[in-house]
Amino acid sequence: MINYNDRVFKPVQNTKNGETSSETTFLYQQNGNILTSEYSGGKIKSGHLIGLVSDDGSIDMRYHQVNEQGELTTGICKSTPELLPNGKLRLHETWQWTSGDQSKGSSVLEEQ
Repeated sequence: MINYNDRVFKPVQNTKNGETSSETTFLYQQNGNILTSEYSGGKIKSGHLIGLVSDDGSIDMRYHQVNEQGELTTGICKSTPELLPNGKLRLHETWQWTSGDQSKGSSVLEEQ
């Protein structure tokens, strides 16, 4: 199992219906297989996620956030890790809003 504790990630790619951007910073914390993160930046004033890390390092998570318009939005996300040649992680994510228009999207985050 990958240990995500104290790793920092930033999005490098996102679909148009997403709210995170290269200005958003995620700080991951992990205890056992439970992953949490606080994040903010760009269009996100404040966000939190909680997830479960599988033996292969993939993450099944739920998130909620407040955007710059003051709206509370929620969603689900599946994240698959890729180990880069420099030893850092790249996360390939598929997600869906569980609020608003319920649309789906994908994003890529890279460890800083």
